[in-house]
Amino acid sequence: MAQLDIGVNYGMIGDNLPSPATVVQLYKNYKIGKIRLFDPNPNVLNALRGSGIGVTLGIKNNDLPSIASSAAAAKTWFDTNVQPYVSDINLQYITVGNEVVPGNLAQYALPAMQNLHTTISNYNYTGLRVSTVVATTALGSSYPPSSGVFADAARADIVGIIDFLSSTSSPLLVNAYPYFPYASDPTHVRLDYAQFTAPGPVVRDGNLSYSNLLDAILDAFYWAMEKEGVASVAVVVAESGWPSAGNGNFTTPQLAQTYNKNFVKKILAKKGTPKRPYHYLEGFIFAMFNENQKPPGVEQNFGLFYPDGTPVYPVF
Repeated sequence: MAQLDIGVNYGMIGDNLPSPATVVQLYKNYKIGKIRLFDPNPNVLNALRGSGIGVTLGIKNNDLPSIASSAAAAKTWFDTNVQPYVSDINLQYITVGNEVVPGNLAQYALPAMQNLHTTISNYNYTGLRVSTVVATTALGSSYPPSSGVFADAARADIVGIIDFLSSTSSPLLVNAYPYFPYASDPTHVRLDYAQFTAPGPVVRDGNLSYSNLLDAILDAFYWAMEKEGVASVAVVVAESGWPSAGNGNFTTPQLAQTYNKNFVKKILAKKGTPKRPYHYLEGFIFAMFNENQKPPGVEQNFGLFYPDGTPVYPVF
């Protein structure tokens, strides 16, 4: 059976996680077709050689100033961290920074993207694209989706970024978690709306209707980009998930399973959002493992698998 067109984030903030080779085998066993890495770990990249798994490769935030400083510095980073593997792995995206806009590293994102794009173009690696990953904090308004607009703190940096993405036919990667708005305001955010289980539309916005919160978050980004004159950039869900423990009744294995199974179903159905119904939507679940060195509480409980490789709850 072919690999599924779904991704899972491989975070490594734990002291009891299996070896990269074991992890890559786990992806293969469950037919998980894509992996997102937060930095170019050589052991993981070596384990991915010949696997065919689509790779989204992150850059450590503290490497951004150097990569942004010059095309030569970006080439040095690429030649050290990517070039040795590029012929043997299915590398699809390099993402410059995780949630750096808005923030104190935001000004480095665009020049770093431009410099890496230059390196990749000079190597003629067509099909490898450069982007960045933003959180919903980049939006100043998101409800209803048509009110979507970038936050004042993000605008100065995001406008140049989305223009670059448009000119290079690259998507914007977004971390979108319906869990958080639900857990912070369960009175006004319905559980079925957060979990893709609503029987029909919950939010009507002009002539569009929404039966799940993820679609609404993504469309708010499409609206925000349109207001900056950019209509051709797709959105990829870089992270989404639901913790199975850590916050009482909001976080049970049952709720996490329902969310993630329905998320997979949505991505595999190849349907876009109400505003962009025909856009191909890519998505990655957060995360492969429960990571015991993250902050206590929900952060340690987003994993689909325990470190021994058994499922926390079945999804695939």
